[in-house]
Amino acid sequence: MRHGSGSVSRVLLGAHCSGGIKKSLDRAAELEIDALQLFVQSPRTWRFPDHDPADLAAFRKRREELGVGAVLVHAIYLTNLASPKDEFYEKSVSTLRNTVDTACAIGAEAVVFHVGSHQGAGFEAGLERVVPALALVLERCDDTTWLCMENSAGTGDTIGRSLEELAALYEALDRHPRLGVCLDSCHLFASGYDVTDPAELDRVLDELDAEIGLDRLRCLHVNDSKTPLGSNRDRHENVGQGLIGDKLTVFLGNERLQGLPAVVETEGSESKGPDGPEIAALRSLYERATKRGARKRGKTARRPAARGTRG
Repeated sequence: MRHGSGSVSRVLLGAHCSGGIKKSLDRAAELEIDALQLFVQSPRTWRFPDHDPADLAAFRKRREELGVGAVLVHAIYLTNLASPKDEFYEKSVSTLRNTVDTACAIGAEAVVFHVGSHQGAGFEAGLERVVPALALVLERCDDTTWLCMENSAGTGDTIGRSLEELAALYEALDRHPRLGVCLDSCHLFASGYDVTDPAELDRVLDELDAEIGLDRLRCLHVNDSKTPLGSNRDRHENVGQGLIGDKLTVFLGNERLQGLPAVVETEGSESKGPDGPEIAALRSLYERATKRGARKRGKTARRPAARGTRG
């Protein structure tokens, strides 16, 4: 990963792997990836498992043995921190706090989460729900494990469809030192940011830098899109096979995104999640993106320190 302002490394290519605490690293080893994203509970239920401390310790040891450069934990999709329904809201806060606790226990660099939907109550009303919830969850983070807001595709009443909305959350939380951002290429495209255009991507990163700070950008989701620019529909497509297509090289090759974990979350060739062919396609696009030289723009932002040091 990036160290200071004078040294830039390649992105850490990776994938979301099934298997949870016990088996996701085995899948990462099969795919020979440098970054791993996982769930630490079933994504289809609220029930949070009582993880055996021995399993958590085994995960950390196995990660070190494999040399996986970055680990991201994704919060379950049921989470809605903007929900006007108290029971749902309380479950969301509790589950996210447990997720952060487990992520800290395995030494993950980030917990990535979708903010949620205000369900027609309006952005300001949603903000009033989200801010105190995030304040509680951020208390559980540490210098290694941050909480990262993921930009949304803009479906329905979701919060985080624009950098402006993410910046509003960031400011409302007093620019918390462990609150970061995860940018998803598909979601950017679906919400109207044309990541196939180098100048537009530069403008997006300029805006992010001005409103939040590029040092807050901790990870990337590299997904193609089944739906067109500005569709506000969250439909991932396999790498290079969607409407972003080969121009994912623009996103992968941007100089200011180097040094970050870049994780693919697509269905893969057999609709069972990222697999060998999908990772091969990702690597091929990345090689093409960097071989022709990324466009350099502005100052190099400081990135989180490598695993095992303080960010």
